[in-house]
Amino acid sequence: MKVLIIQNKRIGDVLISSVIANNFKAKYPKSEVHFMAYDFTHGVISNNPNIDKIISINDKELKKLPVLFRLIRQIKKEQYDIIFDPYSKTQSKLICKFSGAKQTIGHKSRKKLGNWGYYTHPLTISKEKTKICGKAIEDRIHLLSQAGNFEPIVYEPKIFLTEEEKKEDWLQDYKNKKVIVLGILGSTPQKSMPYEYVAQIVDFITSNYDVNILFNYAPHQKEEAQKIHEMCQNKSNIILDIYAKSIRDFIKLMSQCDVLVSNEGGTVHIAKALNKPTFTIFSPYVNKDHWASFEDGKFHHSVHLLEMKPNLFDSFTFEECKRIEKNPDELYKQLTPEMIIPELDTFLKNNL
Repeated sequence: MKVLIIQNKRIGDVLISSVIANNFKAKYPKSEVHFMAYDFTHGVISNNPNIDKIISINDKELKKLPVLFRLIRQIKKEQYDIIFDPYSKTQSKLICKFSGAKQTIGHKSRKKLGNWGYYTHPLTISKEKTKICGKAIEDRIHLLSQAGNFEPIVYEPKIFLTEEEKKEDWLQDYKNKKVIVLGILGSTPQKSMPYEYVAQIVDFITSNYDVNILFNYAPHQKEEAQKIHEMCQNKSNIILDIYAKSIRDFIKLMSQCDVLVSNEGGTVHIAKALNKPTFTIFSPYVNKDHWASFEDGKFHHSVHLLEMKPNLFDSFTFEECKRIEKNPDELYKQLTPEMIIPELDTFLKNNL
C-alpha cells in the first residue's frame, strides 16, 4: 500500500501531521509512506522511521502554475492508494483531484461553493476539541480514521534523533545550571509580545531562579533580539553565543535543555515532541483550543488573554479572529507581565 500525506505549511503543522504517518505505519508496517512538505520544515520529520520519502517543495515556486502542473504529473506517476490532505488548500486539492489515487481524504471548504469533488472522502472540520491533544491533532486523526480503524491511536507527535545527533555537545560551558530556552519573538510580529514585557519576564526568572536563559529567535530577528537583551538586567544569565541555525539544530539544542518558555509556534510543538516541559504565551488572535496540545496545567501550561479577561471577546468566530489578527498589538498589551508571571512562577516551581 502506498500513501501520501500533504502538509504544505509551517513547522508546527508538519510535525503534528506526522501523527498520520506514525499511526498508519504502526498498523501497516509494510506500507510505503511519503510526506510532502515545504523544504524549510523537513527538520521535524527527518529520520522518522514511519516516513519512507519526503517530497520537498518550495513555497514560492509552487505558486507558479507550470510548477504545480509538473508536481501533479509527478504525483500521478507514483500511483498512490491513499492521499491524506490535512493542508486542504487549492494546490493540494488539485493534486488530490488529478492524482488518480483510489482514496483521497481532506477537509471540506468552509465556503458553500468550495467542494468540487476534490476528495473521495471530504470531511467537515469539527467545531470544537474533545481531547487533550488539541483540535489540530484531532482533525488529523479524524482524516486517518476514514482509511480504517487505527485503534489504539498515538496522538503525540515524535521527533527522532540519530545516535550521532544525541552525542553533539550544544551547551558546552553552560551545563553548570539548568537551561531555559526562551522564545523571545514569535514567528511573525503578530505572534510577538511587546519587548518590554519580554524583558520583565526575563528579569523575573533571573532574579528568582538560578538558571541560564537561552534566547531563541529566527536568523532575521537578531537585531530585535539584541534590543530585548539591552533591556534586561541580569545579562550574565543570558546565553547569546549559542545559536541554532536550522530547525534540526534547534531540535538538537532543545533536546539538551530543560524547559521551553515561548510564544505559541513551531518551537512549542518541537519541545513537546521531545518531552520537554513547555510554558506557552498565546497571541490574543490564536484560537487556543486549536493549538494547545497535551496541556495538564503542570508539565505543559499556557496563558491566553481570553482566559484572563473573558469579557474582552464576546465571540471568537473565524471572522473575528481575522480582524484581531490584523491588529493584535492593542490586545497583546493587555496580556501584561503581572498576569503572566504568577502562572509562570508556578510552572517553573513544578518543572525545575
